[in-house]
Amino acid sequence: MKKSKTPYFFIAPTLILLTLFSILPIFIALIISFTDINIVGLADYSKINFIGFDNYKEVVKDPIFLKSIFNTLFYVVFGVPLVIILSLGVALLINFGKARIFKAFRVIFYMPSITNVVAVAVVWSYLYNPQLGLFNYLLKLVHLPPVPWLQDPIMAKISLIALALWRAIGVNMIIFLAAIQGIPKTYYEAAQLDGANSWKQLTKITVPLLRHAIFFVSITTMIGWLQFFEEPFVMTNGGPLDSTTSVALFIYHNGFQLSNFGYAAAGSFILFITIIIITLVQFKFQNKNVDY
Repeated sequence: MKKSKTPYFFIAPTLILLTLFSILPIFIALIISFTDINIVGLADYSKINFIGFDNYKEVVKDPIFLKSIFNTLFYVVFGVPLVIILSLGVALLINFGKARIFKAFRVIFYMPSITNVVAVAVVWSYLYNPQLGLFNYLLKLVHLPPVPWLQDPIMAKISLIALALWRAIGVNMIIFLAAIQGIPKTYYEAAQLDGANSWKQLTKITVPLLRHAIFFVSITTMIGWLQFFEEPFVMTNGGPLDSTTSVALFIYHNGFQLSNFGYAAAGSFILFITIIIITLVQFKFQNKNVDY
């Protein structure tokens, strides 16, 4: 009995913290999503009413919520593949690069991922400034017209994706780099003896053996982009014309600015269920490709 209880004793602190700060809040939010609780209800619980699925019905009809879904899908469709491709490309460049400068690139590409996202977003807002920003100044030097980085609906999305890419490459590069260095050298030596060039080695050895790392990065990156919040909140606050409002930003606006906590909780559970479904689908496709 003592031996069987010992493992639970060691994981007890983590389980307690997970229950208090993750599982319990999820259940509380689920209950809130079926009520009309607002800032008045926090002061007087007698004014809280259970309204069933009304919040969910209203959320799925909300044009701003529907637009935020489109915006979030835009971020995911363009952001996730770019993060994977660029992170993998940088990792390959650093791993197979012979010059010493490539060792410094590890720090250069990793530093953005450890910087404060709010501070970075504020700095990039100045870089995107249409009159005084560095980017338009560089365009002016080569006699190109200025670009409305954060003023045009489509360009604003692209600008936010560019910033998020700059920050996301570092962490995923480290993951890919560790996976690449874990591939046995004998595979490459055997391929070289058979006359395989660099491209064949990349497509037939490196990429197939990185499928688990690619799957992990795709899952974590997709979840991060579905919860895209800091960049649009700091740089555009959802504008122009709600063209950069993500689902997470929609939830924040309704919950913490308009104090419609039940309405916001309903939106958050729609996002929560969506993330779970997409993740399970990705796991199912991954399991089909596993070699037994």
